[in-house]
Amino acid sequence: MPPAAPWLSDDAVATAGRILRGHRLAFDRPLLAGVEHGRSPLQAAQELFVAATVVLAHDGAADPRLIYANRAALTLWRRRWREMVGLPSRLTAEPGERPARAAALARARFQEALQGYAGIRIDSRGRRFRIENARLWTLRESGGEPCGQAACFAHWWWLPQGRSGSPPRPGEEPEPWRGHRT
Repeated sequence: MPPAAPWLSDDAVATAGRILRGHRLAFDRPLLAGVEHGRSPLQAAQELFVAATVVLAHDGAADPRLIYANRAALTLWRRRWREMVGLPSRLTAEPGERPARAAALARARFQEALQGYAGIRIDSRGRRFRIENARLWTLRESGGEPCGQAACFAHWWWLPQGRSGSPPRPGEEPEPWRGHRT
C-alpha cells in the first residue's frame, strides 16, 4: 500500500481544520462552501487541498515556516509539498517586498484578520506575480492559543519578466495572465 499523501497526514489534517475554523471565525463565512459541515476532517482536508483558491499557512515562530500549502499554492510557487512545507515563509517574496509583507502580517496578527491585501510574490524560479484581494487570518490551537497565520487568494497574475530583470528562460514564453481577473 503506498504511503498517504503528505497533505493527508495527521498533522496536515489538523492544520487544515485550524485553517478552515480560523477563516470562519475571522470572516464569519466558510473558506470553502459546504466543506466544514457534514465532512470528516480527512474529507475537509482533501477538499481544501484541491480547492482552486490558493491557501497557505505558516507557524507562529519569529521567522515563520510554512506548515501548509494546497495544490493551487504548490502549482503557483512551482514547488512540491516537501519543498514548500518547512520553507521560511518570507522566501515567498523577494527581499524588497518582505518589509511590506511583514507589515501586513503584523496588522493581520494585531487585528486577528486582514482582508484586501495585495502584494508581489516570487515563485521558485524567480518569476514574479501579483496577488490581489488576499485574506490573512490567525490560526489557533483548540484551546485558543495563536499558533500561526493563514492566507488565501484567488486573484493573481504574472508580472512582465522585464520588471524582474530576468528574461524568460529558453523555451519559456511569458504568460500574460493566470488566475482570476479582478
